[in-house]
Amino acid sequence: MSIEGIWDLIIATPVGRVAPVIELRREGDAFVGFARGTDEEVPLHDVVVDGNQITWTQSVTRPMRLNLVFAVTIDGDTLTGTSKAGRLPSSKVTGSRRPAGG
Repeated sequence: MSIEGIWDLIIATPVGRVAPVIELRREGDAFVGFARGTDEEVPLHDVVVDGNQITWTQSVTRPMRLNLVFAVTIDGDTLTGTSKAGRLPSSKVTGSRRPAGG
């Protein structure tokens, strides 16, 4: 199963929904990527793939400075999981992969 592609996410945060876009791709033996949203683009760090489970970290500055930890499960072209920002409660994450060429 491939995790590569462009993914449209919805994160249900305590202050409302956020809809970033992430791109994941393989570079050699590792996966790399970036996230776009709220007028910024940030790299994904520590991308770990274990079967259909993926974790990564990222830092954002908008709407506020946060270090986020994601843990998601991919099932075909959909994903579900959580995003955690420090001591704040986990936020539900859902997403779908864009069709190739889309």
